[in-house]
Amino acid sequence: MDITKYIRTIPDYPKPGILFRDITTLWQDAGGLRTAIDQLVWPYAGVRIDKVAGIEARGFVLGGAIAHQLSVGFVPVRKKGKLPHDVIGEEYDLEYGTDTVEIHKDAILEGENILLVDDLIATGGTAEAAIKLIRRAGGTVIGAAFVIDLPDIGGRKRIEDLGVNVRTLCEFEGE
Repeated sequence: MDITKYIRTIPDYPKPGILFRDITTLWQDAGGLRTAIDQLVWPYAGVRIDKVAGIEARGFVLGGAIAHQLSVGFVPVRKKGKLPHDVIGEEYDLEYGTDTVEIHKDAILEGENILLVDDLIATGGTAEAAIKLIRRAGGTVIGAAFVIDLPDIGGRKRIEDLGVNVRTLCEFEGE
């Protein structure tokens, strides 16, 4: 199945010149959603994974489904101020300013193997922050899985430079 046929492109969103890759059209199709989840899960069959960490918000949908398939727990990686208990956070740079992602302090135990999941890898800034956060919590990031890669932006290399294997299902050129 060609996953790209199920991904809608919206020009000039969220700003002029950007081609937004809308994954919700993939999720609306039962076969497309099933294929994407299966293809993200199969490389990790037989690998010890203790939890899946999903980056807010589309990573929650994929990460929850992948955690279910792997019969493991799920850790939400959220924007600052969204989690109700004690948290640890990691700040990262944006085009203009900074942002922070957080997890609960007790979400990851020392030595747990974590699979990081999100819908798309662009600059890799959020994924890099999530990896650093997982490592600070005592986890080992055994891989990062995304449906879409935007290779012209360089995020995949940024994550691989951290020593993390990256799995993607399709690529789109440009931004």
